[in-house]
Amino acid sequence: MLYLHKLGTRDLLAQLFGVNTSALTRAVHQVQPLLAEHGCTIQPSTVRFGTPADVTAFLANSSPTKIKPTC
Repeated sequence: MLYLHKLGTRDLLAQLFGVNTSALTRAVHQVQPLLAEHGCTIQPSTVRFGTPADVTAFLANSSPTKIKPTC
């Protein structure tokens, strides 16, 4: 969901979750058909992170937000 929300690259998200990019790619490919099957779309974010430090800085300076799929 975070990748589809375009919050960061596959490399960044793989680092954050401690997996390799192949595992992340497989997960994205498994989730996309399920979302489509239920008519869900994920809107792109207005924020995009490049490094884990960017994520940390953002989280330290903001309130929690929710990703709301359109289903």
